[in-house]
Amino acid sequence: MAPTVAERTWVGPTQQDRFGVLRRAKSIAIVGASNNPARASYFVASYLLSSTAYEVYLVNPRESEILGQPVYGSLSDLPVVPDIVDVFRRHDDLPGVAREAIDSGAQTLWLQLGSWNEEAAAIAEAAGVTVVMDRCLKIEHARFHGGLHLAGFNTGVISSRRQLRAR
Repeated sequence: MAPTVAERTWVGPTQQDRFGVLRRAKSIAIVGASNNPARASYFVASYLLSSTAYEVYLVNPRESEILGQPVYGSLSDLPVVPDIVDVFRRHDDLPGVAREAIDSGAQTLWLQLGSWNEEAAAIAEAAGVTVVMDRCLKIEHARFHGGLHLAGFNTGVISSRRQLRAR
């Protein structure tokens, strides 16, 4: 079980460090990608595929295609070494995913919003892998690139006033 906020001892990368991670990355593997539009991993994958220049690889052993993209059974099946491994998995699975990320050669292990596992962080950091926990990669990317809106996307409207409809 994840520790409460008061019990957390790990300190992650600064805002500038997270910006640097996203700026240097060329490829992202989403572990735990889902074909269910109601899942956060689907929304993040959709955003990354449509709004960024990243090479996005989806990983889920139970799927073959998501959002028109091929899905790989594991990180070891990817045709490239991912720069970032973005994880949507259960708390107890995270140390194993950290080991897989290390074996894949990834530079960063990114645990999504709500995911906090200090064991996984220690495993990854001991191997020289940067760790980000309890942060949404999509939100961080949008925040750093001017595309964040209260609803989580850029509406293109630069006004606090309600738009009038043309008649």
